[in-house]
Amino acid sequence: MKTNFSLLFYLKKQKVYASGPMPVYMRITVNGKRAEVSAGRDCEPSGWNSHAGRGIGTKSETRALNSYLDTLQTKVMNAHQQLIGAGKEITAEKLRDQFIGRVERAYYVVALFNEHNDQVKALIGNGFEANTLKSYRSSFKHLSAFVQHHYGIVDMDVKNLNHAFIVNYEFYLKTVCKCSGVSAAKYIKHLKKIVNNCLANKWLSDNPFINYRSKAKAKEKEFLMPQELEAIAIKSVTIDRLAQVRDIFIFCCYTGLCYADVQKLQRHQIATGIDGEQWIFTTRQKTDTSSRIPLLPVAADIVNKYADHPQCSNKNLVLPVLSNQRMNSYLKEIADICGVTKILTFHMARHTFATTVTLSNGVPLETVSKMLGHNSIKTTQHYAKILDLKVSQDMAALKQKYAGI
Repeated sequence: MKTNFSLLFYLKKQKVYASGPMPVYMRITVNGKRAEVSAGRDCEPSGWNSHAGRGIGTKSETRALNSYLDTLQTKVMNAHQQLIGAGKEITAEKLRDQFIGRVERAYYVVALFNEHNDQVKALIGNGFEANTLKSYRSSFKHLSAFVQHHYGIVDMDVKNLNHAFIVNYEFYLKTVCKCSGVSAAKYIKHLKKIVNNCLANKWLSDNPFINYRSKAKAKEKEFLMPQELEAIAIKSVTIDRLAQVRDIFIFCCYTGLCYADVQKLQRHQIATGIDGEQWIFTTRQKTDTSSRIPLLPVAADIVNKYADHPQCSNKNLVLPVLSNQRMNSYLKEIADICGVTKILTFHMARHTFATTVTLSNGVPLETVSKMLGHNSIKTTQHYAKILDLKVSQDMAALKQKYAGI
């Protein structure tokens, strides 16, 4: 959008001025806002036409001054055209800066994302985990490929980000990259983090996410029903490696610990709680929030079973946890042995604790949230939404009430 400006040359009287020549200044006005800069020349007040903004007379010095001021005016007009050609907002300050060559630093989205990832890498083990960096690197790869694919450039000025950029990026992720809706939403969330940082630093004036709403729906969390949990827990497993993985999986089904937290769980983190019973006192690796969990009998028996295991004794660990990849691989075998048709993953144990073990048995949502170490109870509410059994129990109580009328 074209924005007009006005230009005025005038003599600026200094505070200590007594007599003699006064410096010539140039005033740029855009939409009532002003910006000033010295013209680098001076003139006697008696030889200045304030209405015309030029020197009076035909002397060579006056003609040279007026010619110089005409040149400055032409340069300001050229700077104005340059701003329009670049599609930049026209303000008095920006026009002045363009005129004097004070170019505003440009910030580019792909470069900023790369800087962000370098910072995350430097903070591994001090607020970030390696898997988080891996996710951000995948996001960076998709974003840089999208800018090249859609715009034919290697990077884009953050000032050019808009609603269309986000919508097109989401479409690219789902079509070209074959990402699921949830995965695409995750990568869009990563981009939003970069945009929010630009807004905070005032590198970006308008928020391109202001009218954007993700339509991705979270995938329902898989968990074991009571009969499936019991089938795995009581099954006699003769292969040692499978029995070990089964025990650790069941332990997490009754404690709600995720893989990262049970892997690092040490013996001193199991101590006497407020009720005189054994509790787990740990801090979630993912969110760095405290988690305090009373040890149920099933979980306590598993802890005692591995008390003398060499790996536990040497490293002061509660359980001998294998790599996440091997655990998940062996869980597929365990599912076959136990006749469970669901695809077992280690994280399913945490979902099972939240649903089958706690919420389905009347443990309040707030208590479950605290044990799971969630930062917000809204996260825990996702588990409550999928409990048809709880709905059935609540409606059964309502049916009894109406049956008595």
